[in-house]
Amino acid sequence: MIGVDTNIIIRLLTKDNEHQFLKAKEIFTAEQIFIADTVILETEWVLRFAYKFKPEDILQALTKLLGLPNIHVNNPENLHRVLQLYKTGLDFADAMHLVASQSHETFLTFDKTFIHRAKDLTACEIKEP
Repeated sequence: MIGVDTNIIIRLLTKDNEHQFLKAKEIFTAEQIFIADTVILETEWVLRFAYKFKPEDILQALTKLLGLPNIHVNNPENLHRVLQLYKTGLDFADAMHLVASQSHETFLTFDKTFIHRAKDLTACEIKEP
């Protein structure tokens, strides 16, 4: 199994460099691939800011990518939950933070938008300190 960096995934999803796209496609076709949570987080950020992808396009791209049979992640159930929360309008990074904090009773943030959007989405209470 091999791990891949964000730029490999970005080339595959955007096809913005033909040579690198073909290399990425070859890798994703031939290998068992591990994608770290940090790479997934960075991929969402790059697609949103550098490529101006809309949330629904990011959701579709990540869902297809992570649904490939040769893709492996740290915790598939958690990542599935992150995508569910992202689909509700929660920021992707906030969804990752919240899902990772589920074994704790409270998650503190100064982000009022996060608090409002995450209300009642999980058992973990999100509140201001």
